[in-house]
Amino acid sequence: MLGIDLETVRFGAPEFLWLLIAPGALLVGWGWQLAARRRDARRFRQHRRLPVRERFPIFGSLVFWLCLILASACLIIAMARPTAAAALVRTAGIDLVILQDGSASMRTQDVPGNRWQRSMRFLRTLGESLAWQDDRMAMALFAHIAAPQVRLTKDPNTFFFFLDHLAQESPFRLEDDTTWDTNIELGIAWGMRLIERDTEIYGTSPNAKTFVLVTDGQAWSGEVARSLKLARTNDVPVWVVGVGTTVGGFIPEPARRPGDTSPPEPPIRSSLDRASLSMIANAGGGEYLELDREGDREIANRIIDATRKRAGSRGLEVANEELYWRFLLLAAGLMCVGLLFLQERVELWLQATGAGVALALVWTLTR
Repeated sequence: MLGIDLETVRFGAPEFLWLLIAPGALLVGWGWQLAARRRDARRFRQHRRLPVRERFPIFGSLVFWLCLILASACLIIAMARPTAAAALVRTAGIDLVILQDGSASMRTQDVPGNRWQRSMRFLRTLGESLAWQDDRMAMALFAHIAAPQVRLTKDPNTFFFFLDHLAQESPFRLEDDTTWDTNIELGIAWGMRLIERDTEIYGTSPNAKTFVLVTDGQAWSGEVARSLKLARTNDVPVWVVGVGTTVGGFIPEPARRPGDTSPPEPPIRSSLDRASLSMIANAGGGEYLELDREGDREIANRIIDATRKRAGSRGLEVANEELYWRFLLLAAGLMCVGLLFLQERVELWLQATGAGVALALVWTLTR
């Protein structure tokens, strides 16, 4: 917030403002009491003879009563629901482009369900962690080929709709030869195409952009260094989320075609390629994170927070700012200051009663 224009102050419930007559009248009475106190102090100095000069506090316990009167005025103004136009600096959102590995090795069952299903559960947590106000998500699947699924959108229903339909099995079939490869280069290239396409349609966005590569890194191919250089040139870091275990497991065999009498091929064992994925993350300007070594929510928040720190500004925006809470805080501060000057038990009871009334007013205004 840069500032509040006082000329734009309006009241949502102005009918309460007439109650300010009461603290105004009390303030006049307080001034009369202060003047009387000063007159009495002068008389004492004139008619009393003491060995030392007698000092009288200027205000004495009247400070408590002044704070009480001003606090009641603040409460009345708060009840009138004041608002004003305020200039706000609006921070841009973030764009997360999910690059999901859909190759055959993602069927390996070395994690609960299999690697694909474990990835889908993480992506749901990532989507739930996003604010979705100015934030957007896109998603592309890749094996030997790539298939974009969701363009950059800030509609969470679209993203979760695709997750629901992809939750159990990858759309790349085990029977297809193109499934038996992990072309990370093509996945990143398609992620760049999603961003470029969005720019062509909607123009340049101030949102900070990040690739989230979810893969096991098994038998990856392609000139990844070239695609990583392209991403870094466009200021899009690549965060890598590994799924699977280093112990690994066997990739399920595809169903045999009818009449196929050829001897079955030996099963292929797949394990998490942690070293290569760490190298890709370092070269891509992101970090390597691993499912089940850290919590899904923690991983999602780290990616989102790091991306949000890079977000730009959408410029100034004028919005109506509620001011009532400021007057409530001011009233509470005045009562705390007045408490320091209490001298009589009656005043202590009045303070406790005033605090109770203030709490009741706050409850009425905020429920």
